Amino acid sequence: MTGTMMLLNTKGKTGKTAGSANAADAANVRFRAARREDGAAMWALVRSAGTLEVNSAYFYLLLASDFGHTCLLAERGKKLVGVVIGYRPPLDPEAAFVWQIGLAPEEQGKGLGQRLLGEWLNLPANRDARWLTATVALDNAASRRLFERFAVSCAVRCEQLEHFTADLFPHEHEAEQLFRIGPLDAAAREAIQRSISNSTSNIQPMGDIADMTVFEQYESEVRGYCRNFPAVFDTAKGAWMIDTEGRRYLDFFAGAGVLNYGHNPDRIKEALVEYLMRDGITHTLDMYSVAKQHFIEQFQQVILAPRGLNYKMQFPGPTGTNAVEAALKLARKVTGRERVVSFTNAFHGMTLGSLAVTGNGFKRAGAGVPLNHTVSVPFDGYMGEQVDTLDYLQAMLTDDGSGMDKPAAVIVETVQAEGGVNVACMQWLKRLREITEEHGVLLIVDDIQVGCGRTGKFFSFEEAGIVPDIVTLSKSLSGYGLPLALVLFKPELDQWAPGEHNGTFRGHCPAFITATAALSFWQNDWLSKAVQAKGRLATERLQKMLKNLGVKAEVRGRGLIIGVSFEDVAFAGQVSAACFERGMIIETAGINDEVLKLLPSLTISEEELSKGLDIIEQSIKATMKGDSLSAA
Repeated sequence: MTGTMMLLNTKGKTGKTAGSANAADAANVRFRAARREDGAAMWALVRSAGTLEVNSAYFYLLLASDFGHTCLLAERGKKLVGVVIGYRPPLDPEAAFVWQIGLAPEEQGKGLGQRLLGEWLNLPANRDARWLTATVALDNAASRRLFERFAVSCAVRCEQLEHFTADLFPHEHEAEQLFRIGPLDAAAREAIQRSISNSTSNIQPMGDIADMTVFEQYESEVRGYCRNFPAVFDTAKGAWMIDTEGRRYLDFFAGAGVLNYGHNPDRIKEALVEYLMRDGITHTLDMYSVAKQHFIEQFQQVILAPRGLNYKMQFPGPTGTNAVEAALKLARKVTGRERVVSFTNAFHGMTLGSLAVTGNGFKRAGAGVPLNHTVSVPFDGYMGEQVDTLDYLQAMLTDDGSGMDKPAAVIVETVQAEGGVNVACMQWLKRLREITEEHGVLLIVDDIQVGCGRTGKFFSFEEAGIVPDIVTLSKSLSGYGLPLALVLFKPELDQWAPGEHNGTFRGHCPAFITATAALSFWQNDWLSKAVQAKGRLATERLQKMLKNLGVKAEVRGRGLIIGVSFEDVAFAGQVSAACFERGMIIETAGINDEVLKLLPSLTISEEELSKGLDIIEQSIKATMKGDSLSAA
């Protein structure tokens, strides 16, 4: 205190000290406690005395001496690289207030700020705090991101309340909001501890997390989804994705069907981390590995044997189109025939063979060469509900005058996902199997997007009671977003010569590990039943919603792939954009993007599913009114 009084005890213009002031003047002085609006005047007084800089240094000495129990330092070697200065507000005893957080320039963007906050809350003086509070200027984007992301990592609220308005500051300054993060209950504290335990001192810089320039400058114009969902995503868990601004998005897209078990499912992640930490082999081409052995054994035991399916297993390149290419190639090799029958609005991949059996004209045009040796016939419902389109296929195969050479195979999706969520009925699928068997044509079921439980059963064709000759799987097969593809075929079709069809990344061991762990979801029927129940819940809610709102649209789907086909072809895209504004990722499908496609994770909770349906309803209403949040 002596230092402070001496610094302020300066002489005025008359040369007299404050102690020699006239007694009458002193009698006019009143004393009161400081209020919020006095801050600017207090700062100006100290500044006018010429002592502000010295007082600032003195203030930090006081903080280190008397408030050291609520201050935290970070050192790298002997260098101070980070600091959190805070205190426990007397008028808000459940809060721990961060007054300042500072990082050395070379440490910024490495995750140290998050670590500092977690460690600061673990100080003995702060362990009973239920709220973390701080004031942040409206133009301080870095601090705002820091606190918002910290709240996300703790899975708690981040309230942003008006606190210090701009007029309270003695110079030009943005208003400051009070960030109130919490409640910091046991679960939040556990999350903080996990975050601390998982962090390292060698975190690499993330770069400018809010800047999309690098993508726009260097990535090809072919990029697509990022144009509909303009955010830079950083973390994800379960049904939620979090961007670099800390905003949470409910995911009704699931990586186009890749993430059936949600983002970062613990049982799968733990198996992968354990394998990598023990230096499990990552790449073996098609050499034998323990990872592949365990997957084959589990897939036979958990999936094939209980369903009475006898299939050989081929691992082509790691993507869905690789599986389709291998299936087409095998069918032609085995039968000695060239032509493959596909269906209107089908989608099987973007490489040339897969494109040839794809219906979308825009995608096909990208090939740049003729797409031959295929023929497209009408899918179920393509010519109206009253027409059995298989009559056409049967006639073409039976009539020698049809001009159709006997095909090697027919390739079909039981639900055309990209084509607009077009659902083949069970009787249609059964008849298709009968026709192909009658004419000695192989049946290929492309289960890449709607397999692995998307429709309820593991295989989408199970409900029809059919056994395809060849089945292709990918997307959610690995269960974790790692590329993995599989072709299943009847043993008598295994006529490959060694190495006749290969690829560098067949046998992706980390994906075998996650795929094996994912099979644990299918050791009983609880997930299958849950998918069917949630699918009914969503379908009924959507039908009721559309009826109440008077929107002309059709709801169709199976399990947790559901499409809303709007009569107004532009409407689905507008609803998808409105959903994104409201914190939800959902895409469109169909030849004109006229279908809003719901593709949430199979493990999504009913509460999260209902929240997503609420957002869709709000977005439909806003689209009908021509409203958007960005314009509000």
